[in-house]
Amino acid sequence: MPVVEPTGHTGETAQTLDRGLRLLHLVADAPGGLTVTEAATRLGVGRAVVYRLVGALTQHGMVRRDAAGRLRLGVGVLHLARRAQPLLADAALPALRRLAEQAGATAHLTVVEGTEAVAVAVVEPSWTSFHVAYRTGYRHPLDRGAAGQAIIAGRAGQVEPVATTGELQPGAYGVAAPVLGVPGLEASVGVVALAPLDVPAVGAQVRAAAETIGRALA
Repeated sequence: MPVVEPTGHTGETAQTLDRGLRLLHLVADAPGGLTVTEAATRLGVGRAVVYRLVGALTQHGMVRRDAAGRLRLGVGVLHLARRAQPLLADAALPALRRLAEQAGATAHLTVVEGTEAVAVAVVEPSWTSFHVAYRTGYRHPLDRGAAGQAIIAGRAGQVEPVATTGELQPGAYGVAAPVLGVPGLEASVGVVALAPLDVPAVGAQVRAAAETIGRALA
């Protein structure tokens, strides 16, 4: 069978795709946005190349330019993230079920969406007399609650669980740990209860669940 060699056009297309994806990652990692010049320097290409990449990404809603002309993520990225959330939930549910039963508390997987933390999967324990009703899709500021604070800690490479009391709901107790080692994903696994939690014991369970989910998604 004859072998078909890749054409130069195919190679150029792959290079353009690679640069576009790298640009998207650079913009995502720059909370204050990037100038075209900064993007060109980091990619090692000319400004004209960046302008072409930005034009294509803007058409698909992946990148936008703010009033100062800086490059920022577009709403198209959020659309893709929402489409990916069911896949994340499916991968996380087995570990969340085990965690909810072990801790006797409502377990959840939370991800970052902009400046907010959003619960994408929730499992309630089956044997408790009462537990927190925590719905999928619930969102809150990233810097409040154990789930969001664990994600922030994970950005600094910290793996120890975070515990909070009453930050999102009076009388609620939370423990969460970051999910690490999954490129492009900022997430945490946690539990929430209406009674004080044994933080060392539950923290170890939460961290183990976060590690399990990280391996499932990696």
